[in-house]
Amino acid sequence: MEQMNLKAELAQQAKAESKGTGVKLSKNMTIPDMVRVLEPEIKKALPSVMTPERFTRIALSALNNTPALQQCTPMSFIAALLNAAQLGLEPNTPLGHAYLIPYKNKGILECQFQIGYKGLIDLSYRSGQVKSIQAQAVYQNDDFEYEYGLCPKLVHRPAISNRGEAVFYYGVFHTVGGGYGFSVMSKEDMDEYAKTYSKAFDSSYSPWQNGAYDAMARKTVLKQALKYAPLKTDLQKALSTDETIKTSLSVDMSEVTNELVLDAS
Repeated sequence: MEQMNLKAELAQQAKAESKGTGVKLSKNMTIPDMVRVLEPEIKKALPSVMTPERFTRIALSALNNTPALQQCTPMSFIAALLNAAQLGLEPNTPLGHAYLIPYKNKGILECQFQIGYKGLIDLSYRSGQVKSIQAQAVYQNDDFEYEYGLCPKLVHRPAISNRGEAVFYYGVFHTVGGGYGFSVMSKEDMDEYAKTYSKAFDSSYSPWQNGAYDAMARKTVLKQALKYAPLKTDLQKALSTDETIKTSLSVDMSEVTNELVLDAS
């Protein structure tokens, strides 16, 4: 595994500069400066679906739109950014692919990486294993029933009007090999799960609190369904990077240790 802390990164870049690459980092650089200088490394990480210039603009826009990100430790932001780049997901855009979230971890403001609902859908289809995948909200006046066990069944007939409040969420997938699966969570279970496992849930910067509750709930229930899917290692590794804080860089960010501290309570 190729990991490097900030000092090692700076040393490597200094060595590269001596060889005439022109790449230079210093501890006095701001995060935006680091993003611009590291664009060649970001280019190496990006899949063909995105240009490094566009990704750099998105990163700088995220910093401008969420000033607290500039107060995060530089390496946590760069690591989260590289994570998004390797997955080919645009962070902090209306697409809802992924999010870079300021989060106080171990008493220090760091950047947490989160995959969004549409990012999860995109990664699933790109894996080549998923034929169809979706998540839906069920409302009070919808006709809804489901059964687990030997003969699982899920039926959802949305009400034509006056559907009421959301009461359930469910996620369904079908694989190219003919397999399928689904998971159902009540609104109460969703709230409890999010508060327990999404450590940035209560943050004012969290998509849960910024108008994307529905999308995050759909992502959550889909992840529960995919736990039982026969997924390729690449997709499993991508999902393992969700809701993580990392302060080291690697050619494969899924191999870097998550430094997010979970509450004991």
